[in-house]
Amino acid sequence: MKKMLAVIAGLALVACQPATETEEPAAAEPAAEPAAEAPVEVHALGAVLDAQSDETKARYQYRHPQETLEFFGIELGMTVVEGLPGGGWYTKILLPYLGSDGHLIGADYSLEMYPNFGFVDDEFMANQQNWVENFVAGAAEAGGASAAAFHFGSMPEELQGTADVVFFPRVLHNLARFEAAGGYLTAALADAFAVLKPGGTFGVVQHHARDEMSDEFADGNRGYLKKAFVIAAAEAAGFEFVGESDINANPNDQPTEEDFVWRLPPTLATSRDNPELKAELEAVGESNRMTLKFRKPE
Repeated sequence: MKKMLAVIAGLALVACQPATETEEPAAAEPAAEPAAEAPVEVHALGAVLDAQSDETKARYQYRHPQETLEFFGIELGMTVVEGLPGGGWYTKILLPYLGSDGHLIGADYSLEMYPNFGFVDDEFMANQQNWVENFVAGAAEAGGASAAAFHFGSMPEELQGTADVVFFPRVLHNLARFEAAGGYLTAALADAFAVLKPGGTFGVVQHHARDEMSDEFADGNRGYLKKAFVIAAAEAAGFEFVGESDINANPNDQPTEEDFVWRLPPTLATSRDNPELKAELEAVGESNRMTLKFRKPE
C-alpha cells in the first residue's frame, strides 16, 4: 500500500497575551477575560476525501464515499471492519479518517474459497498466505488507524465484539455464488455478527439486481444480488434490518439476463477492443447498487 498524504492539519493554538503589569501594585487589576477563540469547524472526512488521488476522486460520482460512510455512522476513533479491501480504495480513506485512536480490521475471503475462482494459480495462493501480515504492514506504513486482519472463517477470538461497524462494499456476490461449495456466505456473515459490539452496524453496498430479474441471473455469478436475498441472509445471521438509501443507485444500469456487472466501469471486460461499446458502457457508469443498513441486537 502506498504511503498516504497527511490529510488532517493540526489546529493552531491561540496564545493568550499576558496581562500588563501596573506601576501601582497596591491596586490589583481584575482578572482578564480569556480571549474568545473563533469557532473552528473541522470536516475530517471531507479533508481526507480532498487529499485522495485524482484517480480515486474520479469514482466519487459512483461510490459516494462521504454519503456512504456517514449513512453507516462511521466516525473518527471507531473500530471498523472492511470486507474485501482488495486494492485498498476504501482502505486509503478509512485509515486517515478513523485516525490514530481508530482501528481498521481487514477481512478477506477464506483461503479455501479462492481456488473456486478461475484466475487463481499457485503464485496467487502463495501471496494470499501472507495477506494478513501484508495488510497490517501496509496500513502501518500508510499511517492513521491501527490495523488487524483475518480471513473469513478464521477470525481470531480476541476480535469478537470489538467493532462498531462492519462495512461490506461489493463483497457478497462471490460469497453467494460459492455458498454451495463451502458455506462461505454463511461463514462471512457469522464473522460479521461475531466481530460487532451489541448495537453495532452492519453496512452493505452491493450490485443490485432488479426484482423482475430471474433468480438464476441474481445468484452472484453475474455480480448482482436481489435486495430480498441480501436482507434474508443478513437476518438469518442474526441482524436486524434498519433501513436503506439510494445513495449508490444508478438507474442507467439495466442489465439483460446475459449481462454481468464487469461489463461496466471500471472493469469494462467486454469492450476493451470495441471503442464504440466502451463509450456506451462508460456513459452508463458503475453498477446500480443497494445500500443497506443492519444492526446487531443489544
